[in-house]
Amino acid sequence: MASFVNAADIVATAVEIERRGHTFYLAAQKHAAKPEDKEFFAFMAQEEKRHESIFEAMLQRLGGLPLPTGSRESEYLDYVEILLDSHSLFLNQDMGLLVDEPLRQAMSFEKDTILFFMAMLELVPASERSHVNACIEEEKRHLKMLVERKKR
Repeated sequence: MASFVNAADIVATAVEIERRGHTFYLAAQKHAAKPEDKEFFAFMAQEEKRHESIFEAMLQRLGGLPLPTGSRESEYLDYVEILLDSHSLFLNQDMGLLVDEPLRQAMSFEKDTILFFMAMLELVPASERSHVNACIEEEKRHLKMLVERKKR
């Protein structure tokens, strides 16, 4: 199980989620047969890389900032740890699914990422929440794009 010491740890985890998402989309691009699919997955990889940069900048600003204190802190940390431990990007990847069903795989980790970021909102300072909210909205847009693409 993941262990968090401060808010910066949560943000560092977000960086890793985006880094793994970038790697996933690059692999999906490589395995895609159609040029339009290759282009789509390249776009998604760029989006993940951009989010990674957002969270890296946030991490620089936070440094070793402690988590907010309160009676619900351990409850939130337990919840965040469960989200992280069950995040599809941290589970063993089935490369067959990457080749056969990259859109379904991508939808799964985009949903997991949205959940993680929503929990993250409770753990970062108010000054950083607008950045997290912006990423949540973009992840929702990505999920919608993936669903629409899968319908085709």
